[in-house]
Parts: sequence; C-alpha cells; structure tokens
Amino acid sequence: MKTRITEMLGVEYPIVQGGMMWVGRAELASAVSNAGGLGILTALTQPSPEDLYQEIQRCREMTDKPFGVNLTILPTIKPVPYAEYAQAAIDGGVKVIETAGRNPEEFIPLFRENGVKVIHKCTSVRHALKAEAVGCDAVSVDGFECAGHPGEDDVTNLVLLPVAASKLSIPMIASGGIGNGYQLAAALMLGAEGVNMGTRFVATKEAPVHQNVKQAMVDADERQTTLIFRSLRNTARVFLNSIASEVVSIEARPGDTDFADLQPLVAGVRGREQVLEAGDVEGGIWTAGQVIGLINDIPSCAELLARMMEEARSVIRARAALLG
Repeated sequence: MKTRITEMLGVEYPIVQGGMMWVGRAELASAVSNAGGLGILTALTQPSPEDLYQEIQRCREMTDKPFGVNLTILPTIKPVPYAEYAQAAIDGGVKVIETAGRNPEEFIPLFRENGVKVIHKCTSVRHALKAEAVGCDAVSVDGFECAGHPGEDDVTNLVLLPVAASKLSIPMIASGGIGNGYQLAAALMLGAEGVNMGTRFVATKEAPVHQNVKQAMVDADERQTTLIFRSLRNTARVFLNSIASEVVSIEARPGDTDFADLQPLVAGVRGREQVLEAGDVEGGIWTAGQVIGLINDIPSCAELLARMMEEARSVIRARAALLG
C-alpha cells in the first residue's frame, strides 16, 4: 500500500507509532519498524540529550528499518534543552522527527539542513495549516478521541479529517481513536495518507509497560476514559480510574481550580512508577484513548500490523465492488 506518507518515510505500511511518554522506547519503536510501520522514540522519556542519543543507538541495534523521534515542545517550569534533544536526534542519524506542542518553526531550518522530515501533530485545522506554512513536511491530525491532549475544540476525526484534507496540500496522517484496519481504510477514504496509533500500541507484547495495564485495556470498553484539566484549558484524556475520578471531582468544585490540589494526584512519576512499571492500574494517572473499546487482545506488533493491513485491503476491495 503506497501513499505519500509511505514514500516520504520509507516504510512498507502507512502506520506510525505515536510518541508516548515513558512508552516510546527502543523495544516498541524497533518492533513497529520491523513490522513495516514507523516506530517512534520519545525524546523526553530520556533524562538527557545524551541518553536520547544512546537510545537511538540501542534502537538501531534492534532494527535496520527507518524510525523516528518525537519531540514535544511545551512550556515548563524547569527549562528543557529542546535544541540539544533535536541535535541528539540528528547526530543519531534520525531522518524523521514528530513534533508536538508548540510551533516547531524555530527548529525547521536545522532539520532542513540535515535532511530530516518533520511531521507536526496538531488538534485543529488552523494549527495544521500553520504547520504547513512554516515548512513541515506532513501533519498528524489528532481527533477528540485521542489519548493525551486532544485540544479544546472537541472535534472528532469523522469531521476533522475531511475538513483538514480539503485545505492542506501536504500529506496528512490520521491520529486518535484508531486501532484496526477498518479504521485505517476509513481514514484513507477521509483524506488521510496514513494513521498514527498510540494507545493500541501500548497493548502489544513489545510495549515496555506492565501486563496489568495491557490487560486493563483489553477488559475496558470505549466509555472508560475521562477528561481532566478541562478547567485549566489543558484538557487531557486518561484512563478512567479512581485517581482520574478524584481529579474530575476536584475540578467540578465551585470556583477556580488550584493546580496545587491536583499535582499530587497527577504527578508523572507516580503514573510511571506505580502504573506503567509496578502495574497498579489505580495507582496514578495514565493516558488512554477511546480506542480501548476496540482492543480485545495483546498481539505482537508484527501480528497487529499484518492483521490491520489484511483488514484494510479486504474492506477497500469489498467497498469497491459496490460500484459494480
């Protein structure tokens, strides 16, 4: 299956593994790439640019296929050396960077000089058009169904994708709520040229998270996510557990939400250590998209991608037959 995305990225299938904090490590990224998609290492999962460079080398030992690096650029209390992380990716020979968060314009010249393709993840058409204007090679358009930060517009992919496709000239990747080949086919019909998956890849054999987390996704349905930080205009979709429910309750109190009341509950280190590593699915906040309603097993990445491509091809052929 060839699209502008497969040609641009040098991959067999138009399937990209999104950058995920604590999860986007060499084990998962290499498995996705070996299966025919594009694996992504998450830069800020690594404690320093030097550690990112070493993780790139570790990933390269596991695959001879292309893989990328995610660089999420956000305002932080403690300054993050984003430029150094970007340079570490370049020094490691990475040719695809997925940016997210702030406008990546300041990094475009550096990436251009080093032959790096830039995919910017965004949650609205206006931000996708801005990414195109500043020189990004492609955009990953994230619908309201997604895990993590879906923006504040609350537009699902059934509307967001065709609107974006009608206005963009660069290739578009559909992101958010996608977990099978039927949805891949649907995304292609809506104007995308590939899909980006995060949550679905967490529930694979190679994902470096505790088995309890993967099984919780299998056991869950599409209603078991919730939105936090709505009162702070920094909405995030997470798995619906007791901690997430407590956060929602605090935000529902009259008056302005004080982040200090939320911070002990939502601390990233708590989610990483207690949930992703120790396997206590009630131990902290962890991101998950509505696609958990479609997750019924824990396959290898190779099994997942092969199945998705078979599903996509079969449904495209079947629908084409309707034309006679």
